[in-house]
Amino acid sequence: MADKPQSARELPPPFNTSTDKLELITQGAEALLYKTTFLSPDRPAALKIRPAKPWRHPTLDKRLTRQRILAESRVLVKCRREGVPVPAVLAVDWEVGWSVGEWIEGVTVKEAIRRRQIEGGEQALSSLLERIGKVVGKLHSIGVIHGDLTTSNMMLRPSQSSEASAEKGDLEGDIVLIDFGLATVAQQEEDRAVDLYVLERAFGSTHPREEDMFGKVLEAYEGTHKDAKRALRRLEDVRMRGRKKSMLG
Repeated sequence: MADKPQSARELPPPFNTSTDKLELITQGAEALLYKTTFLSPDRPAALKIRPAKPWRHPTLDKRLTRQRILAESRVLVKCRREGVPVPAVLAVDWEVGWSVGEWIEGVTVKEAIRRRQIEGGEQALSSLLERIGKVVGKLHSIGVIHGDLTTSNMMLRPSQSSEASAEKGDLEGDIVLIDFGLATVAQQEEDRAVDLYVLERAFGSTHPREEDMFGKVLEAYEGTHKDAKRALRRLEDVRMRGRKKSMLG
């Protein structure tokens, strides 16, 4: 997380001359994410900028940036078309290196779980995990692999009726998948199983107190598409390989 946003001269056009407020949300190795507005001041949006990498050859860097922005945008468009809850793509400039997407209100699932009301909250957590399993299953059913499934890359968007309870730390709301920078289109059981394994490992390390409830995700996933059971069987093989790798270092 950066302490301050890029200066105007470092932002790509047209944002280097824009009067819209830009709030830096995250700064990763490949991209910077800002909260801003799009077309009107009352329409919040997420601006993702992929700055030039000075250690790469300029031609290679531009080609990689173009490929990654286009790949992510195409996956998001496919997901929206097929009914998977993801942010809408609003604008893209693959030559300059930025994209603008719908801003998802709410909190990350990671944050929601960590601040949840513990007392009497097991049923709410179980319901949340089932919703996660169904959303991931829907994603896999259309042949999309997220590549970085974690509770940080899932938003809990409160519905109108659950906005008040969400502020108190409850787990009501709709799951929206975000950050498709590593996403691919694939139909293989192995790819689906690895995606689930990444989520399982991330969940266990991020939420150790709730780790024993992760099975709710897989139970809900099982009934989401015709290849789900085969993906879950393959998950067992992936786990075995993961354990062997950990033992061997």
